Amino acid sequence: MLVGTVTALVLAVSLATGLAPALAHPLPYPGTVPQAAPGPAISVLGGELTNATTGARLWMQDLNVRRPMGSITKVMTALVVLQAGDLSRKIEVTKAALRYVDRDGASSAGLMPGDVLTARQLLAAMLIPSGCDAAYLLATAYGPGRPAFIAKMNATAAKLGMTSTHFTSFDGMPYPTEHSTYSTPADLVTLGLAAMKYQLFRAIVARRLYRLPVTASHHRYVWRQTNKLIGSYRGALGIKTGDTKAAGNCLLFEARQHGITLIGVVLHAGPTSNPGSAIVAGRRLLKWAFARK
Repeated sequence: MLVGTVTALVLAVSLATGLAPALAHPLPYPGTVPQAAPGPAISVLGGELTNATTGARLWMQDLNVRRPMGSITKVMTALVVLQAGDLSRKIEVTKAALRYVDRDGASSAGLMPGDVLTARQLLAAMLIPSGCDAAYLLATAYGPGRPAFIAKMNATAAKLGMTSTHFTSFDGMPYPTEHSTYSTPADLVTLGLAAMKYQLFRAIVARRLYRLPVTASHHRYVWRQTNKLIGSYRGALGIKTGDTKAAGNCLLFEARQHGITLIGVVLHAGPTSNPGSAIVAGRRLLKWAFARK
């Protein structure tokens, strides 16, 4: 959608009231907000596509509308863990974590009770197959305790300038209600940019497959990437899928071609009955944008 008229109105109100324009990107990019092009034909309720280097927005839809985003929440969970460090710490898989993922709709990495994995390995289990069991264990260990961990998630969001984001869960599951964890396309791109600064995060989300051989401490695991852009779209670098009844099909993604890195997000892609809708939407956005280079 074109945003020139909206931008002009916001600037007029800002000059009259002394308030800063609400359309400014949360990250400290220089210059003013560029106009976005109409973009390809995709069915989403919200989204953004941005040049990751310059901050120029190439496309947007309902940029600042708050919506649930499902397991994209786990990007913030990973960021909190990465900032805390101590990634070699050993964490035991508990029966409580398995009971947690027995809930309807909770995705699992298939972790086995009694296994001991490192925080680094649990990050892979959370980000690649979108394991809510791994997210549960990381939040419990790094809070310490899940309520304290969620508080850290919200504090980190505030530091990043994600003013339209709120977390009530560590994995995006509908607790206490389906809309209680929410964000906006603008905030989620900010989150993605922050997470992709970490080499380990980039390495994990770029993997199509992760094999963890059996050891004396744990069973053998094979985790497959839920982001099907990885391995199927040239230059795809990550980042994370999300899918709940309230959120619909969502994708936070990044790709690089022709020396240009683009980062984007699509929320509630349709048709919602197709779990690959967000992947299709993301691919179309990237093809459209890279063709305009």
